[in-house]
Amino acid sequence: MSAATTLERKRTNLFLALSGIFLANALLAELIGVKIFSGEALFGLPGAQLAILGSKLDFNLTAGVIIWPVVFVTTDIINEYFGKQGVKKVSILTVILILYAFLVITIVTGLPPAQFWIDLNNKDLQGNPFNIDYAFNSIYKQGLGIIIGSVVAFLVSQLLDATVFHWLRKYTGSKKIWLRATGSTLVSQLVDSLVVLFVAFYMFGNWSMELVLSVAAINYIYKFTVAILLTPVLYLAHYLIDGYLGKRDADTLIAKAAIESE
Repeated sequence: MSAATTLERKRTNLFLALSGIFLANALLAELIGVKIFSGEALFGLPGAQLAILGSKLDFNLTAGVIIWPVVFVTTDIINEYFGKQGVKKVSILTVILILYAFLVITIVTGLPPAQFWIDLNNKDLQGNPFNIDYAFNSIYKQGLGIIIGSVVAFLVSQLLDATVFHWLRKYTGSKKIWLRATGSTLVSQLVDSLVVLFVAFYMFGNWSMELVLSVAAINYIYKFTVAILLTPVLYLAHYLIDGYLGKRDADTLIAKAAIESE
């Protein structure tokens, strides 16, 4: 097998692996995002009650934020080695799969439950009356506004991330990975935080603009913090990928991605 063929095989394997990580975590984040958890309670702390635009808010976040940082990191790695086209391809495919998942969930939640299933699961562990079909539908079925908001926010933020990443690369060259990765994430996630809430709860819901901005600020503070903390993970990923491809071939792939993204 020639060196060129070996490199192409490794390049394909790398893109498939990164795409798989990206797709799995983005889809899971959408599905588990219906649960809201208390960030303060997780660490045994009292509510923060941050005063933002006239509202006092705690760090109540969707469960999806637990794994969403993996999507941040994977986006930047795909961007670095495969350029804007690589991010665009995997982002569009992810949106299609998310919509497919929601379509399947909509169909499944509409199916009539078997009576024995209802009877076997009619009480919780404390003996309280429990309707498992209602619980199942409540967890998995999301409103149209939330679906549209999350999909639009995801696609816009990913494409913006790719654009800002390579705009910063013009000034940093191959150095300062942390700057272009963190900078692009901070810009894209600001837009993501605003768009998803604006579409889902302002356009399709009954939230005021002040509440949208207040909750978006809480979400963005979390994402800002995580983006900074994940910087070492980016360098580790680069180290592992450079070892897999070979430093010279990895640099060639990065340079090619930068040129194609201009």
